[in-house]
Amino acid sequence: MNLLETELGELKSELLDMTHLVKEQMEKSITAFYTFDHDLAKEVLKNEKRVNGIELKIDSRCEHILALFNPVAIDLRFVVASLKMVSDLERIGDNAEGLCKFLLMAEKPFDAALIEKMRFKEMNDIVLDMLNVLCESFETDNTKLARTVFSMDEVLDDINSSANVALAEYIQCNTDKDKVMQAIYLLSMIRKTERVGDYITNISEEIIFYVKAKVLKHKKNKE
Repeated sequence: MNLLETELGELKSELLDMTHLVKEQMEKSITAFYTFDHDLAKEVLKNEKRVNGIELKIDSRCEHILALFNPVAIDLRFVVASLKMVSDLERIGDNAEGLCKFLLMAEKPFDAALIEKMRFKEMNDIVLDMLNVLCESFETDNTKLARTVFSMDEVLDDINSSANVALAEYIQCNTDKDKVMQAIYLLSMIRKTERVGDYITNISEEIIFYVKAKVLKHKKNKE
């Protein structure tokens, strides 16, 4: 193994570590939501510094590889993709942090009827499935598996699109101040969760780009 291969292996290892870390951050934020665990939510906030630290380390390694080794073909595509992937991974971490901040503002557990009305659990389950797929597809360079997140993201988009109507219907029947505030918080959490789906989709597109040299960004038909 030459020095470039060693550097690329270290880069992929660091990216995988970051991918698993942001997955864990999302898992903890979702668990904290359903258990109304403020301590766990604060742990997510604290761990965001780790996410940011790994991002800086990966950025530095990419710059180092480009400057010293002048990679070509799949090696170059991987480094270019890594720079984009690390940015989206950091944003997933930011959104996990954002979810926990809304939870910490809530004074009591969220109304189960509200969660069902807004399809938030369905959304969380899909995001966790997408993160699992992302980890496996990236680790194995499996582009066929990476593509499976696209249809899942469409469901997230649908839930997000219908959230305003669901919110209005809930507030019409629940005028209590605490429930209204919960509904507003949950709408913001849905927006953040939908963005996580977008970031996972972006990363999956980058996996396909560096493995297959195929650009899917901005294409409606990603098949």
